[in-house]
Amino acid sequence: MELKKSEGANIDKLRLPITLIGLLFVGSLVLASFSYTSAVEREQQAQADTNAADVNYDVEDVEEPETPPETPPEVDIIPPPSDVITPVVNTETIPEPIMNTPPPVPTGPVEQVVVQEEIIDFPDVEATFPGGAAAMQKWIADNVKYPQTSIEMNEQGRVYLSFVVEPDGSISNIAVERGVSGDLDREAKRLLRKMPPWIAGEAKGRKARTRCRLPINFTLN
Repeated sequence: MELKKSEGANIDKLRLPITLIGLLFVGSLVLASFSYTSAVEREQQAQADTNAADVNYDVEDVEEPETPPETPPEVDIIPPPSDVITPVVNTETIPEPIMNTPPPVPTGPVEQVVVQEEIIDFPDVEATFPGGAAAMQKWIADNVKYPQTSIEMNEQGRVYLSFVVEPDGSISNIAVERGVSGDLDREAKRLLRKMPPWIAGEAKGRKARTRCRLPINFTLN
């Protein structure tokens, strides 16, 4: 009878060596890991120490700038007063004043200023035409010159005049208060200027300048 080898017996014999080999491999890996970690930590620590040393070295090399010494302020030395007095000579020349001679005042005839008396509107005695109102109407009818243009245009009406009778009877300050036309107004003023002197009016017992009013009627027959 032939003996056969059992495969299970052979595997059991190999299991122990394989297990030992595996544990050895895992331990090697763990040991290598710890060794690598320690080396890295040592390298980082050395690098940190180097940086710290560099920093300290740089700080030690910084030197503070020297402050320049302060310059003392300058003091003006006032010289002592001298006993010798030097006279000051005034070399300026004073100009002589220029006398402006005023121009001669021209001499000539002195104008006399005539102060006119007040015009009385309501005198004690009215100024009148010599001979009265009837004589004045006749005088106007004899001296009137009816303007030809007024005749052609059939202009008629009454021109109201105001004037001043002076103390000597002359007539001044003639004005048209209400007129008819330019031609008739001019004729009325001409008649009044041509009249003979009037009898002056009186105020407070003496002759005065009195204002009078007179209507002159223009009619065509």
